[in-house]
Amino acid sequence: MAISSEVELVTPVGNQSPELDEGFGSASRSQGRLALSRFLRSPMSMISTIVFVGIVGFCFIYPYFYKWNFATPDLRKVAQSAHPGQAGHILGTDETGFDLFARLMRGTQRDFVIMVASTFVTLVIGIAIGAIAGYFGSIADNLLMRFVDVMLSVPVLVILIIYGNRHPNMGALQLGVVLGVFGWMGLSRLVRAQFLGLKEREFVEAAHAMGASNSRIIFRHLIPNSMGTILVFGTIFAAISIVLETSLTFLGVGVHQPDTSLGLLITTGVNAADTRPWLFYYPGILIVIIVLAVNLIGEGIRNALDPRHNRVRD
Repeated sequence: MAISSEVELVTPVGNQSPELDEGFGSASRSQGRLALSRFLRSPMSMISTIVFVGIVGFCFIYPYFYKWNFATPDLRKVAQSAHPGQAGHILGTDETGFDLFARLMRGTQRDFVIMVASTFVTLVIGIAIGAIAGYFGSIADNLLMRFVDVMLSVPVLVILIIYGNRHPNMGALQLGVVLGVFGWMGLSRLVRAQFLGLKEREFVEAAHAMGASNSRIIFRHLIPNSMGTILVFGTIFAAISIVLETSLTFLGVGVHQPDTSLGLLITTGVNAADTRPWLFYYPGILIVIIVLAVNLIGEGIRNALDPRHNRVRD
């Protein structure tokens, strides 16, 4: 389940060797503004961001104004197909009378919670372990990297299935945390590789000479200079977490009734793909759109932070 180290390492944003923290901060801000400007000028990045934010925002806001609730069935219209332009259920109902449009909005909410929780946990653990291993090296590096090797050898899918069977009422937040706990190994290796190169740079040596503490160097210099790699990995893992949720729910481990998720909607609708296709294809198409948008946002971040384009020129 760990993401491979195929994420391209991004050259540090601080190409100068500043003698003071203020100079380093100014260079970082200049590089950050340039990267943001490049991202905003990319049509594909902006379209993907608007699509993703629009879908998530709509699914969190519109349920307060929609007639049907995701947990309230309409027993008079069971397995009704969609009737565009007519009053009633916009995308039809399932075999138990639940409004599919309301369920899609609820499912998107749950998948967004899973995505945010899993990505946050992955970033925290991956950055912490990678930073300690790369900065301090020696015994700490050997011990932590061997621990990463052990984690990579663990059959994660089997562990998640066992955990899910022991916790049948696992909600979206808990599932997201569990996915994050088993998803940080690739990031830790990337951060370690970044730190191994960065700690030999002139600005780090200057900070040491000025008496800066290890924690200050890590949080003020090294992590900001590794942020490109971290952000790209985060967007990739965010997209993967949605696919993982769908896979786990299909295996009976993810979100369960009476709640719902996009993965659960696909799982319950797969058997009706021929007779009631709207139950399967609508959530499937929505997952594809969300995952594609997140991946394109990540690609836009990578391009904006590309060292061949983002250097501050005199």
